[in-house]
Amino acid sequence: MIPELGHFALALACVLAIAQSVLPIVGATRRDLRWMATAGPLAAGTLVSVGVAFGCLLWAFAVNDTTVSNVVQNSHSAKPMIYKFSGAWGNHEGSMVLWVLILALCGAAVAGFGRDLPSALKARVIGVLGWVASGFLLFIIFTSNPFDRIWPPPPDGQGLNPVLQDIGLALHPPMLYLGYVGYAVTFAFAVAALLEGRVDAAWGRWVRPWALLAWSFLTLGIALGSWWAYYELGWGGYWFWDPVENASLLPWLVGTALLHSAIVVEKRDALKIWTVLLAIMAFAMSLLGTFLVRSGVLNSVHAFANDPARGVFILALLMIYVAGAFAIFAWRAQKLAPTGIFAPISREGALVLNNLLLCSIAAVVLAGTLWPMFADILTGAKISVGPPFFNTAAAPLAIPLVLAMPIGAMLPWKRGDAWGALQRLWWAACIALAMGFLALVAAGLPVWPAIGVGLAMWLIIGAMADVADRIALFRRPGQALQRARGLPRAAWGAAIAHAGMGVTIAGIAGMGVATDTLIALKPGESARLAGYEWRLDSITDVAGPNYAARRATVTISRDGAEVTVLRPERRTFQVDRQTTTEAAIHTNAMRDLYAVLGEERDGAGVLRLHHNPLAPWIWFGAVIMALGGGLSLSDRRMRVAAPAPKGATAPA
Repeated sequence: MIPELGHFALALACVLAIAQSVLPIVGATRRDLRWMATAGPLAAGTLVSVGVAFGCLLWAFAVNDTTVSNVVQNSHSAKPMIYKFSGAWGNHEGSMVLWVLILALCGAAVAGFGRDLPSALKARVIGVLGWVASGFLLFIIFTSNPFDRIWPPPPDGQGLNPVLQDIGLALHPPMLYLGYVGYAVTFAFAVAALLEGRVDAAWGRWVRPWALLAWSFLTLGIALGSWWAYYELGWGGYWFWDPVENASLLPWLVGTALLHSAIVVEKRDALKIWTVLLAIMAFAMSLLGTFLVRSGVLNSVHAFANDPARGVFILALLMIYVAGAFAIFAWRAQKLAPTGIFAPISREGALVLNNLLLCSIAAVVLAGTLWPMFADILTGAKISVGPPFFNTAAAPLAIPLVLAMPIGAMLPWKRGDAWGALQRLWWAACIALAMGFLALVAAGLPVWPAIGVGLAMWLIIGAMADVADRIALFRRPGQALQRARGLPRAAWGAAIAHAGMGVTIAGIAGMGVATDTLIALKPGESARLAGYEWRLDSITDVAGPNYAARRATVTISRDGAEVTVLRPERRTFQVDRQTTTEAAIHTNAMRDLYAVLGEERDGAGVLRLHHNPLAPWIWFGAVIMALGGGLSLSDRRMRVAAPAPKGATAPA
C-alpha cells in the first residue's frame, strides 16, 4: 500500500508541477495578481507531494519491501540501516526522485523567501521551475518508476553495489544534486528575466545568492566524490578525468564564471547578456551530466544506468529546456542593453578575463569528454581521451587564471591601475617565487610540481594581501582590528575561497611527486618506499556485517621507529558475490601512507603501497572554498532585498 501511495504522490506532484508551470506565467503575462498568487501554493504542494513520495521510498528500503523491484535490485536485509537509506538514492530511480525533491524544495524556497521579489518576476521564476520539475516527473513516472512491483516477491534483495556502501557515497549524491539543482534556480531567473525583458542590478542581487549556494554545494559534492574514489577504489589518485567526473566539473567551471559575472551585474549594471547566457549554460551543463550518467553513451565506473531509452528521454528534456531558453534568449536579448561602462584594466575587466579563461577550460573539458562519442558515431573509431590531453590543454589556461586572481581582487571598480595593484602584492609575489624556487632547487621537485607550489603560495598569500590591504594593516595598523571587524563577510568569504583554491593546488602539486609500488610480500617480509619500511606482519580472516574479508597487517617504520600500523582489507560480499578492496590510510595532514591488499599468490599478499605528499590538502582546500562561499552567503547584504527596479509590479 505504501508504494502505491508513493506512486500516487508522484503523479499528484506531476499535475501540480504542470499547473505551476502554466498558471503563474500566464498570470504574469496578463498581469493578473490572482493567477500569479498561485505560484507559492503550487510550489508548496509540489514539494509536499514529492516529499511524500520520497518518504514512501525510504520506508520501502527501511523495511526491505521485496515486492518493490527497486528494493530487490538495490538492498538486502543484512545491510546496515544507513546503507539501506542511502540505497534509496544510490540507484537511478531513487536518485531522480531525490533530484526532483531538491528542485521542489528550491521552488518552495523561492516562494517562501522571495517576498520582496516583484510579483511578476517571482511568478515567472517559480513557473520555470515548475516547467523543469514537470519534465523530470514525467521522466520518472514513464521510464524510471521507483515503485514498480515485482511478483512473486523474492525472499530477499540482491544488495547494493559494495563500492556504494560507504559514507562518502551516502553524502556525495545529495551534495552534488544541491549544486546541480541550484543552477536550475539561476536558470529560472535567467529565463524569467528574458521573458520580462529586464536585467538590472537588483536582478544580480537576487541571482548571486543562488549561484553561490549552488557553487558551494557542488564544490563539496565534487570533493566528496573525489575523496571516495581516492580511498574506496584503491587507485591511490584523486582525479582521473573520468567522463562522469568531467560531467560534474563542467557546471562547476561555468557556475564559477556565473558567480563572478553576477557580481558585475549587481555592482556595475554590466555584462547582463553574458550573465544570462552563463546562467543558461550552467544548468545546461548540469543536464548534460545527468544525461551522461544515465544514458550509457560513455563508459564510466560512476555511471548510474545504461539504458538508451532513458537517455533519449533526458536528451529530449535537455533539448527542450536548453533550446527553448536559447530561443527566448535570441528573441529578447536585445532588450538587455548594458549601461555600466568600465576600462579594460579594472575589477570588471579582471572578472571578464576570469570568465573567458574558465569558459575556455570548460570548452576543453567538454570537447575531450564528448569527442570519443562523436568519433565513434562519425568514423566508427574507438578512441579514448585521457589525462595527458586534459592536463596539457587545460594547464596553459589555468595558470594565467590563477595568476590573475589576486591581481583582480586588488583592482578598483570601473578603472584601475595594474602597476599599483602589483605594488601592493609585491611581498606575496616574493614569497611565492621563493617557495617555488626552494621547491625546485632545495627539495628537488620536478618543474611542474614546483610551479604548482609557487602558484599555490601566490593564491594563499595573495588572499592574505587582499585582506591586509582592505583593513589598511600596513598603512593604519592602529585601526586594522576595527576595520577587520567591519569588513563585510562577503569580502572575507572571497579571500577564504581564493586561499582554499591555493590549498587545493598545493595538494595537487604534492601529488605530482607521489610514489608507489606493487609488490608481493610474505608475512615477515618488508619493502622500502619513500624512506619508510613497510613490513607485512600477517594476513587474517575477519567477518563484517554483510561481508567476509582478508585483512593484512602492515607495520610502517622509519629509521627503526614505528610510524603506524595499516590494516587494508579485501572484502567479499556474500549477497552480491563481489570483491572489493578497502584501502588503509595513515595521514598526518602533510602526507598519506596508503596501502591496498590485492590477491594472494603462493602464500604472499600482493600489496600496492603509496606515499602521497600533501594529498589531504586537496580536500582541505575544497572544504575551505565551500566555507568561504558559506561565509559570503551569510553576509547581510545577501539577505537584504535589493531595491525593486522601476516599473516593477508590487508584490501580490
